[in-house]
Amino acid sequence: MKKTLFFVLLPFLSFSQQTKEVLFIGNSYTYVNDLPNMVKQIALSFGDTLNYESSTPGGASFGMHATNATTISKINQQAWDYVVLQAQSQEAALSTSYVNVNVYPAVQSLIDIIENSSTCIEPMFFMTWGRKYGDANNCAPWPPVCTYLGMQQQLRLRYLDFTFTHDASCSPVGMAWKESILQDSTLNLYSPDNSHPSVYGSYLSACTFYASIFKNSPVGTTYIPNGIDTATASFLQNIASNTVLDSLSNWNIFNAAFTSNEINDVVTFNNLSSNYNSVLWDFGDGQQSIDENPLHTYDFPGTYTVTLSIFTNDSCVSESISTDISLSFATSISETNINKEVVSIIDILGRETSESKNTILFYLYKDGRVEKKIVIE
Repeated sequence: MKKTLFFVLLPFLSFSQQTKEVLFIGNSYTYVNDLPNMVKQIALSFGDTLNYESSTPGGASFGMHATNATTISKINQQAWDYVVLQAQSQEAALSTSYVNVNVYPAVQSLIDIIENSSTCIEPMFFMTWGRKYGDANNCAPWPPVCTYLGMQQQLRLRYLDFTFTHDASCSPVGMAWKESILQDSTLNLYSPDNSHPSVYGSYLSACTFYASIFKNSPVGTTYIPNGIDTATASFLQNIASNTVLDSLSNWNIFNAAFTSNEINDVVTFNNLSSNYNSVLWDFGDGQQSIDENPLHTYDFPGTYTVTLSIFTNDSCVSESISTDISLSFATSISETNINKEVVSIIDILGRETSESKNTILFYLYKDGRVEKKIVIE
């Protein structure tokens, strides 16, 4: 009987201690309420460590950062795990012509600076949020930003384009904000200027960054800023966790994942990993492959531990995921005789003969095997 098994490997959320070195490049959206320190405190509550530096002058755009001596010096300071890139709040949502001339070249310059410093650094774009009532200053010349939802859609589009164009990662803060507003519009994520974050907005952003950088859920963190009650904190933690961890590939966050489908002795593997350069499969039977989506045939039934390892940033960064698969295929008599070529048949005295019944005969095969047979009439 044909037996089919289907394995789905979800992201493995490891709670072992991690240490990450992160540089935050941005402006007031990052420094208001000290967002980096919030991320650090959430990490500490889980036993993780975030060591960070910031370059966040007010109103700074990508173009300003690309020529800012402090920003460039901090990028070159060390081989960071992540360099977070946050644009001026409006620039990424503006017209296509403006972005093409003013934003994309600046993004390229920053990516070049990062890569020239170290190819081991992973850029992470900080997808920001739309203003509460849209961008009134640019509404007339560019109607897509006239509303919050329109501006948010433009920011999502552009930040993900930056991300995938440059094989970077994205922290989907703006999408977490959108989900929070959808579920509870009475919880005000904005400060009175309807642009900068309130303490709720910054906390949601910090939870989203923790999930993006450490690939762990912020749900249950004991760090809750003053002014936020436990129930609201839990709500924001869950929004951030679901937004990031349910869709790691959407945000191009480096992650190993695969499915497998087994039919008898043949197993097909489907690589669902994101933001990687190369792969290595170990099938658990001594065989390996560097194919993206390999097909592997096992010689014997049994339980095998299959491991997928992925690599990125000149193999400076790697991750592995494993699962056990159990194969219980049966080998029938007809299957064992396939492709067995008989060289000769001899009797018990060693004389070559032809097949006959009621006689002990020895069958010599091309592969060197010998079978003793007696065919009963």
